[in-house]
Amino acid sequence: MPRTVADWRALMEQETRLSESRPAVPGTVRPGGRTAKVRQAVLEATEDALAAAGFHALNMDHIAASAGVGKTTVYRRWGSPVGLVADLLRDMADRSLPASDTGSLAGDLRANATLVLRTLTDSRMGAVFRAVVAAAACDEECAEALNGFYRARLEEWAPVAGRGAARGEISPDTDGTELLRAVSAPLYYRFMITREPLGPADAERAVAAALAAAEAGAFAAR
Repeated sequence: MPRTVADWRALMEQETRLSESRPAVPGTVRPGGRTAKVRQAVLEATEDALAAAGFHALNMDHIAASAGVGKTTVYRRWGSPVGLVADLLRDMADRSLPASDTGSLAGDLRANATLVLRTLTDSRMGAVFRAVVAAAACDEECAEALNGFYRARLEEWAPVAGRGAARGEISPDTDGTELLRAVSAPLYYRFMITREPLGPADAERAVAAALAAAEAGAFAAR
């Protein structure tokens, strides 16, 4: 077994060279095994690079070196910095926390807003999200991947509206996806557009506004 970081990277270099002759769609991997370890190392290096310097400074050679992976493997499997970011977003969606069930709609929406707030105000993850949003603004593949990430999160949280309707808190025809969008949208606006500081009061205000709109029927499914 490898005993040092250098030994581990040398082993990964050897393993990835063995796979370089196999064609692959950028970002696709076999479940589990050595290929999954390579993907994890590359995506961790990508996240580190995005947090440190943003999308436009993302360099495939540097990612390969940081991950201890052969450059040919990185280029073959991910193709470009865009491919790295798109796969990172898919991985982030897979790793996202499940929706909360606090027993009340207000509590569930507050939990969602708190999660968004914590992510955006985290020094590392906030920088990563700024980078991937910037990438999505200039590349269609990244835009589709970012859309997929948020679609997965909305689908995870949208059932809180159904539970709230079952408790009589809101109308049964409330569109849960639109309700959840209304919670996070003000936070992302401050984060990406106006670049204003974000705090708990902003999250609470977003929840109160979304809940009031839902109670008034603003999110009735069409």
